[in-house]
Amino acid sequence: MRDLIENSELLIFDLDGTLYEDTDHFDYYCRLLQQRADRGIQEEFYGAYEKMKKGLHPVAVGKVYDLKLDMALTVDPLTLQVTAAHHWDGSPMEEETLKREYPGELLYDFERFIAIGDGWWLPYVTAMHYGLTQQDTWDAYNATKLYMVSDEFSLSKTPGLKESLERLKKDKYLVLMTNSEEDDVLRLLKELGLDGLFHVIYPSTQKPVKTKEVLSEILAKWKIIPEKAVSIGDNFINEIAPALLMGLNAVYIQPNGYQLQHDNLTVVPTLTDAF
Repeated sequence: MRDLIENSELLIFDLDGTLYEDTDHFDYYCRLLQQRADRGIQEEFYGAYEKMKKGLHPVAVGKVYDLKLDMALTVDPLTLQVTAAHHWDGSPMEEETLKREYPGELLYDFERFIAIGDGWWLPYVTAMHYGLTQQDTWDAYNATKLYMVSDEFSLSKTPGLKESLERLKKDKYLVLMTNSEEDDVLRLLKELGLDGLFHVIYPSTQKPVKTKEVLSEILAKWKIIPEKAVSIGDNFINEIAPALLMGLNAVYIQPNGYQLQHDNLTVVPTLTDAF
């Protein structure tokens, strides 16, 4: 594992769930959305979200949500083929219907096919199922971001991370590639004590839709071949699968392990295990 990092020339990090692993803000976001739902379904609303977090619901991190058909899709991350689809109640879509609705490679678009890459998307999908509007989700998201800069909220620092990044920066390019907006990125890095440690920050990158495009730009910037670059993140759809398909190495942060085998893939339970 450490040889992979030490032999690389370029390390590309995700932010949320990678450089910090706190999740309380996801619950806060869901509570705000719950309050916008009809009173009669508010308990059911949050209950569904709790089931998702425990792996007791068809919707889960790593799945894809079909907003049009209200379906939770299982997608092979390397071929982008839909292998299964389940209704909200857990019942499967019939095989014939599955082939008709999802005949080829699935393209994520943030409009119909939502890649549930991290905890931000679970409250969003819950809101969509229970009839809230896009404006509801946006207002609640912005309110959550304000909460995250208040005195009520604090982030847990990963032990030894700052020292490891300082050491690695001496002979490697360190890049931060995230879907978060630039203001949020800079604020979070400062709170984590990691500001000034990255050569370049790429905010608002619209992963997974534009992951390959941005990775190509990063490789070209320093003329690094894919074999000498490592993508590090907790989101297989957003950071890991696209990197593997492009020939990069990848470190997937997943405390529960992962069954997919790939020559360029390393799975670790926490970021500290990568160094």
